[in-house]
Amino acid sequence: MPGTTPSAESVRLATDPDPAQGRTRAIATGAFELFAPDGERIWNEGLPDDIPVVEGRRLLVLDEPTYQRSWNADRFFPHLPGTAELARVLTAEETRSWFARTSPGNGIRRPS
Repeated sequence: MPGTTPSAESVRLATDPDPAQGRTRAIATGAFELFAPDGERIWNEGLPDDIPVVEGRRLLVLDEPTYQRSWNADRFFPHLPGTAELARVLTAEETRSWFARTSPGNGIRRPS
């Protein structure tokens, strides 16, 4: 994926079971605009419950950011490490199928 890789320190602060140990200050930079399937913006300050469930899965549309935003790379829940794993890349057909469940709404740009 295009974009800027997060700093090693911001990743450590998000994933380390004890982020306070060896803590330094780090700035995280947003890599995406977040949208619900209906095209409504989901703000970074939101909660996982803000992401709608579609056919039993939370469906979030990621788009290129329209402006750069950054914040202190702190944890809101200090005892809950964050993780993200790319399990697999969707096929073109799967991608079209999931995009069919979305609406252009207020900012979603469809892939060509």
